[in-house]
Amino acid sequence: MTEYIIIVALIAVSAIGVYSLFGQTLRNQTAGLAAEMSGQDAAGNISTAKTNANTATTNANTAKNMGTYNADNN
Repeated sequence: MTEYIIIVALIAVSAIGVYSLFGQTLRNQTAGLAAEMSGQDAAGNISTAKTNANTATTNANTAKNMGTYNADNN
């Protein structure tokens, strides 16, 4: 039972990390999808999602260590 709890905790921590890295992109893509399904133009949402994805890529490529752990809150 303990092993299962540890595995679930590790999955939850990794999901939180992924969502914090790509959360804005996912929200904008979902908003764009909802706008398109309702017949509206979602070009602004799609553009914002692309910008956020590029920012997430830049943040992921930035080397971090204990000295720069919370730099720029990324």
